[in-house]
Amino acid sequence: MKEINKVNKKSLFKKLFIKVCRMLNYEIIDQNNFYLPVTEQNLDEDLSIAGKRSLTIPMGNVEITRKVKSLTIILRSCTSVQMLTQSKKRIFDSEKSEYTLRTLNSLINSLNFSKDLFNNISLDLVIVDHNSDQNIIDKIRLMLSKQFFKSKIISLDLENFVKKINPINEKNEKVSLNQMSNMANINQSLLLSKECDDLIYFVEDDYIHSKESIKEMILTYEKLSTLFKNELILCPTDYPYLYTKTDNSKIFLGDKKHWRTVNETLCTFLTSKIIIDKYWEKLDNWCKFEHYPFEKPLHEIYEKEYCLSPIPSLAMHCTNINSIFGLSPNFSWKKIWEENEVN
Repeated sequence: MKEINKVNKKSLFKKLFIKVCRMLNYEIIDQNNFYLPVTEQNLDEDLSIAGKRSLTIPMGNVEITRKVKSLTIILRSCTSVQMLTQSKKRIFDSEKSEYTLRTLNSLINSLNFSKDLFNNISLDLVIVDHNSDQNIIDKIRLMLSKQFFKSKIISLDLENFVKKINPINEKNEKVSLNQMSNMANINQSLLLSKECDDLIYFVEDDYIHSKESIKEMILTYEKLSTLFKNELILCPTDYPYLYTKTDNSKIFLGDKKHWRTVNETLCTFLTSKIIIDKYWEKLDNWCKFEHYPFEKPLHEIYEKEYCLSPIPSLAMHCTNINSIFGLSPNFSWKKIWEENEVN
């Protein structure tokens, strides 16, 4: 009888203690049962809550002060051009439209995987397309028509931008028509970003994403911008060329991935309206003069702001297998390609 009373007292004390911890917003860990009694979660569940907290075992809890209000994804597409600056074939040797459709499908899959995040975060997806066949546009419309988020397709009017582009680049060479199209599409995307409220994700149409990518980027943005008290740039891809140098990197713990500082990216990245406004003059110039390397204005921004990329990668850049700008190491390339096939 004494043993039963002793157990009951322990149980009552435990319940009261958990209730007090819940009232004080404290968390405790039952490491014997791999359990969080306050939030009633197992340790292997998703413990972070968008806009409220980032919880990583064993590092503890970060109360989020930099809450994401909205996400606008701007996907730039052009299925009529196989490769912008190279003649080599892409991995899997498919038509360009196949990479565009699988990129979009991977984004859709990732957004649906992270659907609960968007109960309190506004979401829309915009496609800025140049010169794709109508049957591809029809496929894209069909894919988007079934989704929970707002979307639209904008047809790029090249003539609105070409006159603003310097025809001679930094190497004193003539800018190609394909590059002018690319610069015009970036310009249109940046103009759209000026109308956005918070986060903007600029995506090229040959990046196939893992299903965790959007969730990881949003939760990591909230966590690290809260800790840094500053805005960020996030690149979803762990490029192979980052391993050809011995530059120093700082390593940070995101939601579920490690993220490292980088000084260079290509043209797929996530950032905030605040960063866009802060560096508008430099970004605007990026669209009007072909630098060498092309992303040079971005790299100059990264000298002043944190730019981070994940280890391992969240997205696969579908270039030639030998390209140092392409396939990320330690990534399931074939699996992610097959998972995002569009029927």
